[in-house]
Amino acid sequence: MADIRNIVILTGAGISAESGIDTFRDAGGLWEQHRVEDVATPEAFARDPDLVLRFYDMRRDAIQTKTPNPAHRALARLDREWEGGLLIVTQNVDDLHERAGAERVLHMHGEHLNAWCTACDTRSRWTGPLIDRPDCPACGEPRLRPDIVWFGEMPYRMEDIYAAMRGAHLFVSIGTSGAVYPAAGFVRDARSLGAKTLELNLERSQGSGWFDETRLGPASELVPSWVDEVLSQQN
Repeated sequence: MADIRNIVILTGAGISAESGIDTFRDAGGLWEQHRVEDVATPEAFARDPDLVLRFYDMRRDAIQTKTPNPAHRALARLDREWEGGLLIVTQNVDDLHERAGAERVLHMHGEHLNAWCTACDTRSRWTGPLIDRPDCPACGEPRLRPDIVWFGEMPYRMEDIYAAMRGAHLFVSIGTSGAVYPAAGFVRDARSLGAKTLELNLERSQGSGWFDETRLGPASELVPSWVDEVLSQQN
């Protein structure tokens, strides 16, 4: 690890599953007999906003009852103690990284506990329901929607992610399926830029062949062990 200074970490649903947060495609990709795509696209929101808002209100309520697990806490420890560059890019829309204490976190798919006003483009912290069309705290218009990147929308802060990747010496993927782009392509980008690559996952991802090393097992076991390894070699 002596030659490792800057680390980019990608986290996916697998790291939060052990906290009891269902993955987006549980139950065969259905939610109350609706395809996930029917509640996670701009077209779905335009067609049946009540259905979409009800889906996200339920998920927003659910994540607030969950707590960070050892994997989240280990990454928060790395955030506190790692003296080099670090960016935790998460595909997850929960706040468990932050509740564990991590600060260098980027939510590329948005956050459940935010609401986005399509009238004034302001994002506000939001923990309650949206089904009743509450007013935007910034402009007063009842134009709030979940601050979630839906299918067909561009993930957030891609320029910041690629800037971090260009300076990374190590890219680590934790609990991801390797099926959702552009995040699924990060390992190839990292390799092309000369970074070492490591996968920590319950099972091999679709892009597992691109990693220099893969370690299989629960995130709550693999991540604390890896963080211990990294920090022990920092000095």
